Amino acid sequence: MAKPGRPGAAKGKKGAPKGTGGKNRKGLAGRGPTPKAEDRTYHAAHKRKVLAERSAAKHPQQKNVQRRRPNDDNEYVTGRNSVLEALRTRIPAAAFYIAQRVEMDDRVKEMLSIARKRELPILEVTRPELDRMAGFDGVHQGVALKVPPYEYAHPQELLEQIVETGETPLLVALDGVTDPRNLGAIIRSTAAFGGQGVIIPQRRSAGLNSAAWKTSAGAAARIPVAMASNLTATLKDLKKQGVFVLGLDGGGEVRMPDIELADRPLVLVIGSEGDGLSRLVTETCDQIVSIPISQATESLNAGIAASVALYQVSTMREALAAE
Repeated sequence: MAKPGRPGAAKGKKGAPKGTGGKNRKGLAGRGPTPKAEDRTYHAAHKRKVLAERSAAKHPQQKNVQRRRPNDDNEYVTGRNSVLEALRTRIPAAAFYIAQRVEMDDRVKEMLSIARKRELPILEVTRPELDRMAGFDGVHQGVALKVPPYEYAHPQELLEQIVETGETPLLVALDGVTDPRNLGAIIRSTAAFGGQGVIIPQRRSAGLNSAAWKTSAGAAARIPVAMASNLTATLKDLKKQGVFVLGLDGGGEVRMPDIELADRPLVLVIGSEGDGLSRLVTETCDQIVSIPISQATESLNAGIAASVALYQVSTMREALAAE
């Protein structure tokens, strides 16, 4: 007795029927690369792109004006010295936060007085909430100030403002310094030793966030920070306007005490602790200057190196002015 066939099995000879060659070749060829998300009409990215294009068409004058970093979230200045200095210098602020049952001192009383005069919302919050505002490893001392994203100056505008005051420019530029605490420390040293501003590149650099505000101990409210879209090009532009560019590097051919340009318009370029100055920035510098240190120490932290260099330039300028 013959075995019944499998249900649905094809009967007849094995193999494809004649005349089917190439029937599905077009389907096998594929449909090309997958379009970008913003080019797919059903995707949310496409809707965002359309809205952005409409906004740009309505406000063409705003193109390339913003110098903020992409993250537009609010920042929180924390710590009593930092908050008090920010309030004294009237930086834009949205709210003042104070911890419940905070220990009052003269600084806190002055903060409350200034906040009331400026009609800022004064919000009493728990310490865990302040801990969140201060971020990891942050110290708030019971107070915080909510501020909008920092508005960076333009390097050219910064130089023009300094020249208008009649002062000899002394700027600090950062090349690859990515730790915001180093940025804050450098801002603080710039203020302490007569510098007028700090320049950071748009990429590969720390921004002025809450950690930088905190480390600057309020100096960020007085010392402007400019953002350069291209640091090398910015340094070249400064040189064309008579500013000398000194790069700090352990292998520099000129030792810091021997520089002869201290009384000239200067920009000191500080590289990262690990990689130092980049090749293009090094080639742009007028001089590469080294800070003499013990052979037992391999290198200096970027913030410390900036402090030493600024102090040296400041001391030399005072000595030259006294002659």
